[in-house]
Amino acid sequence: MKIAHIVCSFLPYQGGIGNSCFQQVKGLSENGHQVTVFTLRGRVAGMTSPQLPHNKFEVVRIRPLIKYGKAGFLPQLPFYLKKFDLIHLHYPFFGAAELINFFGKPIVLQYHMDVVGKGLLGSFFKFHTKFVAPRIIKKADLIICSSFDYIKNSNIDGYFQKKTDKFREMPFGTDLNIFKPEEKNLSLLVKHNLNKENKIILFVGGLDKAHYFKGVDKLLQAGAKLLKKEEKLKLLIVGEGDLKNSYKKLSEDLGVSKNVVFAGRVSNEDLPEYYNLADIFCLPSTDKSEAFGIVLLEAMACAKPIVASDLPGVRTVINDGETGLLAAPGETEDLADKLAILLQDKNKRKEFGLAGRKKVEEKYDWRKIIVQLEKIYFSLIK
Repeated sequence: MKIAHIVCSFLPYQGGIGNSCFQQVKGLSENGHQVTVFTLRGRVAGMTSPQLPHNKFEVVRIRPLIKYGKAGFLPQLPFYLKKFDLIHLHYPFFGAAELINFFGKPIVLQYHMDVVGKGLLGSFFKFHTKFVAPRIIKKADLIICSSFDYIKNSNIDGYFQKKTDKFREMPFGTDLNIFKPEEKNLSLLVKHNLNKENKIILFVGGLDKAHYFKGVDKLLQAGAKLLKKEEKLKLLIVGEGDLKNSYKKLSEDLGVSKNVVFAGRVSNEDLPEYYNLADIFCLPSTDKSEAFGIVLLEAMACAKPIVASDLPGVRTVINDGETGLLAAPGETEDLADKLAILLQDKNKRKEFGLAGRKKVEEKYDWRKIIVQLEKIYFSLIK
């Protein structure tokens, strides 16, 4: 099958939409499909090469006529799509999704998340959601979502209630051969001035404005509260972006900078070693821009207990009280309380970690997810 994936960002840029697209096209190409990714051309801060750790699929980076952030108007896109059997559109992608009427092929639309914002940008998103997005959604032949829980709480719930038969629930996944429990890498501890006595809370995510909702500020504030009782606590922040300096400044203002390690960008190859340094993994996202959290799967695959925000979609990944604990979004006190429960109970950390690994093995193995995706494709091109 010849399949085109259209996505707003792709490796080497680190982001949930692009990372999930990469895993999909990687798996599909390994199963013998001819897959091409269409994405924006543009430079990524901190990356000097578009080299990818996989070459069985093609990546076409199109220069946009107009570009703003991860949005870009691509009027030439439909001309690239004529040779394909099926189009997989990763939504949102402003400037490409609006051309859906010109794709001319069966379309699978993967609804990753609602788009929210503040100020003028927020007003634009509201306009788009009300007047433009419905026409895009209706044009799709099938709609994939990571969970019905998220869709029922999303901007397209009304359409979901009317056209439930057009929706397919398909979660994201992770590679269990890459993300697995390992002993702590002692040299990596030394590199970041850490030691075995430290209790490490790990965060992995973008530190740019596009990922403002990740709640790193809330984690730093919670860390300041925890350090009053947990002197050996360390916060390990993995990620890069234009908000990094403001988070560093916040850690200084809170008086916790000596207990916070900003590790910067970490390659996919090295990321499992960072998960295995952690005692707890935390995803403190603040609003429904966080629809799932692939990093949760990676941490669980490494048998790490989780503290995450109680958000639609996210709470389908975490079994509260079994694989982790859910905290009220944006509530620093509750986040600190939930982290404290696990920091003080080593047995519970181990119990949650093992339960998380088991859940990922049963439900979130990428190999199983790719089989689900193939079935969806074949249902459209019988």
